[in-house]
Amino acid sequence: MSASEATALDAGRLRERLDCGLLSSCTLTRACLDRVEQIDGALHAFLRVNPRAEEEAAAADARIAGGDAGPLTGIPIALKDNLNTAGLRTTCGSAMLERFVPRTDATVVRRIRTAGAVVLGKTNMDEFGMGSSTERSAFGITRNPWDRTRVPGGSSGGSAVAVAARFTPLALGSDTGGSVRQPAAFCGVVGLKPTYGRVSRSGLVAFGSSLDQVGPLARTVRDAATLLAVIAGPDEDDMTSAEVAVEDYVGACDAGVEGLRVGLPGEYLDGGIDAQVGEAVRSAAARLERLGARVEPVKLRRDRDAVPAYYLVANAEASSNLARYDAVRYGRRTMLEDDPHGMVRASRGAAFGPEVQRRIMLGTFALSAGYHDAFYGKAQRARARLRDELAGLFRGGLDLLLGPATPGVPFRLGEMLDRPLEMYRQDVFTTAASLAGLPALVLPVARSREGLPLAAQLTAPAFGECSLFRAAAALEAGFTLPAPPLPPAGAGETTP
Repeated sequence: MSASEATALDAGRLRERLDCGLLSSCTLTRACLDRVEQIDGALHAFLRVNPRAEEEAAAADARIAGGDAGPLTGIPIALKDNLNTAGLRTTCGSAMLERFVPRTDATVVRRIRTAGAVVLGKTNMDEFGMGSSTERSAFGITRNPWDRTRVPGGSSGGSAVAVAARFTPLALGSDTGGSVRQPAAFCGVVGLKPTYGRVSRSGLVAFGSSLDQVGPLARTVRDAATLLAVIAGPDEDDMTSAEVAVEDYVGACDAGVEGLRVGLPGEYLDGGIDAQVGEAVRSAAARLERLGARVEPVKLRRDRDAVPAYYLVANAEASSNLARYDAVRYGRRTMLEDDPHGMVRASRGAAFGPEVQRRIMLGTFALSAGYHDAFYGKAQRARARLRDELAGLFRGGLDLLLGPATPGVPFRLGEMLDRPLEMYRQDVFTTAASLAGLPALVLPVARSREGLPLAAQLTAPAFGECSLFRAAAALEAGFTLPAPPLPPAGAGETTP
């Protein structure tokens, strides 16, 4: 099997070839690394590759030969650069952490290693996860493989590009308000935000602690289910992880949609979105109906509060979480003699980018004396009302909600950098599930007139990931997205 053939396969088909000896992990890993070296200079999905990747691949081949293969043994995977990796730098896309080398792996990294996956490298991201375009990294922008003049989404843009560009079949990202789902939509891959507590946050560098979740990105629904099954489950190192048994996510992909009740919120489709996105979602709803699901209109009265409530809650938590990076306890230091307060100010001012500084200031203001209840407290009350409304819909018999993932197609690079409110609006369809702690999955369902991916989003009740995989697998079977038109080998400068 040639290198190009190997990198074109999804993880499920790679598993078959690895197990029967038609392909070795060493060959596959080398092919992925070569592809990154040849093409990623034009996309910048990776911040760094793992210098031990081929060593890990050799160990995986030994496991396979010994009959000890797990679901991910020998499969390359990319990791967003806010997941701690022992001995490999973890920067969160920030100059503040440009020299940080963790001593231990995040729980999810430990679990994929135990399952035999090969860590290919660390991917680019908006600094500390604060962005919707992967233009806010201290180490350069990432480009969309479908159109290099457009953004890949964010903040897990590097991970989404790594999967879409066939650098790796699998990746992990993190989702606070849509940071897995929005780049999945823009890059034409499958992205899942699990239920809050379904996946351990231990070793994930915190942005918004009541919102953050690690989630898979993959080229197929089944691959996403396989990866979730590996990383899900309780963790004694994370007090917010749920003591809920891991279900058969892979088996759910074959269960079909007969009998599922799917709500279609008219508010999501009646205005404010690209007509092509709305048509793609309606077509997805029609397909689910043809396959035996019952699709019915629903009303969401509280969804209008989701974006403002999210940005108050998330920024307040970010202000608290990032207070530790004061150049005394953590972070890069700008030295100023005999002036410790000036040193802290200068260090944070120099090492944090403008978007992170903006959000810290907004979050600090929302928590300040005299304003806490008017802003943060009010946002939490709006969050509770939204959570109750969504829970009521599911208690009423709905199994899923179907809607858009983004308001439109990927926007142009630089188009919204100086328009933060418009950038925040890109999260209008993803923040509700985050605030409510619900699982949500995004997958491509159509293509735009320009040939760009168009996605739909499915949302389920808490710990309803199996319902997501049932519906998503059915939708996936009716639409095939080709590989993006990648640049020729050697295009652009190779990322250092």
